[in-house]
Amino acid sequence: MEPQTITLEGNVCAIILIKVVVHKMTLEGWRAKIAVYCIKFLVLIYDLLSLPIYFIIDKPWNRWKLNKIIWAKLEDEEDPTSCYVRQVHYKEPQNGVQTMDQLFNRAVEKFGERECYGVREVLGEKEINTGKVLKKMNLGDYKWLTFNEINDRVESISKGLLSLGVRSKKPVILLAETRLEWIVTAQACFRINVPVVTLYTTLGEDGIVHGISETEVTHVITSSEQLPILKKVLPKVPTISHLIYMEGRKEESTEDIPKSVKLVSFSQLEKRGKEFTEVNFTPPMPDDLAILMYTSGSTGVPKGVMITHKNVITAVKGFDDILSNPSFKLHEQDTYIAYLPAAHVLELATECFLTSLGVRVGFSSPQTLTDFSTAVKKGEKGDLKMLKPTLMVAVPLMLDRIRKSILQLAGREGTFTRLMFDFAVSYKKFWSEKGFRTPRLDKKLLKTYRDFMGGELRVIMCGSAPLSPDTQTFIRDCLNVQVLQGYGLTETAACATVMDFEDYSVGRVGAPIATCRLRLVNWEEGNYYVTDKPNPRGEVVIGGDCLTLGYFKNSKQTQEAFKIEDGTRWFYTGDIGEIFPDGTLKIIGKKKDLVKLQFGEYVALGKVEAELKTYPLIENICVFGSGLHTYLIALIIPNQMHLKTIAKDLGKGDLSFGEMCSDEEITAEAAERVRDFGKKCGLFGSELPKKIKLCTEDWNPESGLVTAAFKIRRKHIENRYKSVIDSMYSESMQNGPSSM
Repeated sequence: MEPQTITLEGNVCAIILIKVVVHKMTLEGWRAKIAVYCIKFLVLIYDLLSLPIYFIIDKPWNRWKLNKIIWAKLEDEEDPTSCYVRQVHYKEPQNGVQTMDQLFNRAVEKFGERECYGVREVLGEKEINTGKVLKKMNLGDYKWLTFNEINDRVESISKGLLSLGVRSKKPVILLAETRLEWIVTAQACFRINVPVVTLYTTLGEDGIVHGISETEVTHVITSSEQLPILKKVLPKVPTISHLIYMEGRKEESTEDIPKSVKLVSFSQLEKRGKEFTEVNFTPPMPDDLAILMYTSGSTGVPKGVMITHKNVITAVKGFDDILSNPSFKLHEQDTYIAYLPAAHVLELATECFLTSLGVRVGFSSPQTLTDFSTAVKKGEKGDLKMLKPTLMVAVPLMLDRIRKSILQLAGREGTFTRLMFDFAVSYKKFWSEKGFRTPRLDKKLLKTYRDFMGGELRVIMCGSAPLSPDTQTFIRDCLNVQVLQGYGLTETAACATVMDFEDYSVGRVGAPIATCRLRLVNWEEGNYYVTDKPNPRGEVVIGGDCLTLGYFKNSKQTQEAFKIEDGTRWFYTGDIGEIFPDGTLKIIGKKKDLVKLQFGEYVALGKVEAELKTYPLIENICVFGSGLHTYLIALIIPNQMHLKTIAKDLGKGDLSFGEMCSDEEITAEAAERVRDFGKKCGLFGSELPKKIKLCTEDWNPESGLVTAAFKIRRKHIENRYKSVIDSMYSESMQNGPSSM
């Protein structure tokens, strides 16, 4: 067995010693490889000698026992179509809490003077024009408000809304980026039984018009940053009578707002609330509408999902059961960083849930998250380093980018440092899987990369799209953090499955939570059956109190997705799942993303994209297939630095980014490297894109090609690049049939 395969932490001292020896040496190429190989050999010798000692200290058999846990079982083991029921519980569901306002009020009673929400000071801001205007901020420390102080603001805002004519059970629209005022306003609305209509700020003019027109609201609560687009929207939506805006660092002009619309600043709203005494509202009931959440529109026009108080509380109780695992204990200083869109059901449910447990929440944004984020001034610390969160939620694309950033950081100091990093990560992975801890390695060799994320992270929750097993393992080992995947939908209030803290599997999304019912049904068209061996497969179907009321003013789609069978209401997700013997679920793909190629092979496009996105060359990717052809094609947004490396290898390093993307030789070489990487990831021949197109356009929410949660909008991309896709397939038709 090679030295890099068997490594234990015991010889970290030897590693550090050799690092000191070579600190001032420029080790590149074969010299660096020889040095690292010597280190591996020394570690191997020491590990073989010290293994019995570490075996006694780390007690790896405790980890081995976890692999035998059955997390969920069939309700009726004789009926493969019956529900899977969670077998492991840590506490009984909370009693007494039935609505969102009760959930928050109980937290205020319990944690009154504890820090609740925090916002980072902005000491200054300037714009830099580099062809594209970028805002650079001079940022200070986080300033915190206690639960009692937040409760006072919630009370003032709720009364202020009532003073402006808002009434119980009459919805208002909340259109703003994630920030303190967003969640405080939502809590105020929950308190007076006012449904919150959430719209993504990236929906664009048409999406916003659609949401306002369909709901016929009269009051819109927004931020000053959204005023420019609302000036264009308001003339098209005559129902709006009040526009309440959260003040920003830079005051936007309020000219061109229709005279029929009353404009009120957020500070004025709170002042009115403190002075308002004629309070009249109907307290919410469990079945009352809490949120009308418009989806991000990844497959078409955004749909409004009607979420009740009971739906969210059901999700909260299920999450609470898992978070009560004795192996994971919340501390008073646990901190959650909120930066994903609050209009996303996962972010909103997570914030409300953690607040109810007394976890403080610090607000951030993708523009200020890390030291290298676009709005962070050079030399300033990003929000992660200032806040030092212990808990965060991430989407797969972000974790893929974090992985690439760490690899890039590791490679900056030369070949030796990069090889040492690879050695440390492989070492950590091998022995972690065997049940051994590596505290000294984490502190000595991997600390730099952990500090990149603030240095205190304990748990990263990941949802909204498939996460590559390689990325999950890398982030878990490199950052020494639990990476827990979950599965849920807006239609189920983010509730379905989540990994347990003692579930160390990768590529899966955990077992059903206690408050959710889950089963599989056959999908004959795709040849997925609940009787498949070795594991049952089929469409994932969800039931229970987490199921929302359906789609607003869209009875046809509601009836298609929500079905009553034998007196029980079920939601057909359209996702294809596989259940493992321990009761955990793996999402294979989506029915809409499964394509049947010319020779009958079914390919899950989402699976292919999840794997290939981890390749450093690829910033984002959209894969297409056709029943008229035998192969896949892919549109790729390339990483400029890695594309430049390929160009230099081909003697074309002087080309511009656009020229590199259009160069046939560079494209062919990139395609070959992508395919080689795909093979290493275990993709089959039919899953490897035969042709690729390197795209120069940035796929961001503003472009309409990805959602606010950065999920690709396949249909929109297909429409945008229709001529490119057609030409990629037509070329092979002209050249005759070909295969991989």
